Amino acid sequence: METRKLGNSGLEVSAIGLGCMRMTFGDKPIGDHQEMVSFLHEAVDRGVTFFDTAEVYGPFTNELLVGEALEPYKGKVVIATKFGFNLNPDGSAGWQGLNSRPERIRQVAEESLKRLRVDAIDLFYQHRPDPEVSIEDVAGAVKELIQEGKVKHFGLSESSADIIRRAHAVQPVTAIQSEYSLWWRNVEADILPTCEELGIGFVPYSPLGRGFLTGKVDENTTFDSSDIRSKNPRFTPEAIKANRAVIDLLERIAAEKKGTPAQIALAWLLTQKPWIVPIPGSRKIERLDENLGASSIELSSDDLSEINQAISNITVVGDRY
Repeated sequence: METRKLGNSGLEVSAIGLGCMRMTFGDKPIGDHQEMVSFLHEAVDRGVTFFDTAEVYGPFTNELLVGEALEPYKGKVVIATKFGFNLNPDGSAGWQGLNSRPERIRQVAEESLKRLRVDAIDLFYQHRPDPEVSIEDVAGAVKELIQEGKVKHFGLSESSADIIRRAHAVQPVTAIQSEYSLWWRNVEADILPTCEELGIGFVPYSPLGRGFLTGKVDENTTFDSSDIRSKNPRFTPEAIKANRAVIDLLERIAAEKKGTPAQIALAWLLTQKPWIVPIPGSRKIERLDENLGASSIELSSDDLSEINQAISNITVVGDRY
């Protein structure tokens, strides 16, 4: 698999990473532990070197899984994790509000290091902006951890351009993680230009629109109550039917390229900027192979023009949350 560098940081990762959240957290059934360990090993064998987790996924279970599975590859893979929440005191799923106070950031770092079984966290994201804590204090806290050798790179998730600039002035930001796909392109207005200006990489989560852009969801699809899509406005039967035009477009181009709608959606992201690294989530080898196959799909300038023109004429129905 080809590699990419996240902005000017020098942090080099596989062109397509792997979002690990759903291996232990989210819609049921979650993955079997040993099967997920083997799955992560298979991902490394296929050239994936960039893995995304967070303490809040579980909580803790996702970091524990990733730490166990990737320990044999220490120094050969890049693990990103996140801070920014007060977790429930009883250890149950969910959280009790945001918390990016410096002492909390340090606590999360120390605990994540143990769960991930690493000497330093490769990429440490603020999971969500905390309006109660200045971003300068957040960046300063991570800067101290970097100086101590406990963290290597600083990242932000779902942050505004202003927050990115202010953080970057205190501690250079390596990567921004936000939702980005063919049917959620809001970051193109000011986030991507800010990343380009400052030399920051961009990591799209939900690059397949929570599965919709695979073409395998239709108005008859049902979702378990534990699945975020069961309450998502974009996944009502009416919205799915209305948004079918997006899939029709992807299927048409996929047929020409001998690929799949998911591969076209990921290939489109890869063509946007050389410092964009999507992290589709997966728990099945066949899906992993399909996603990784996107890196070999070549979209011409004519293909991209056709996609952009068609998407501009499609009104996506339903809010993203």
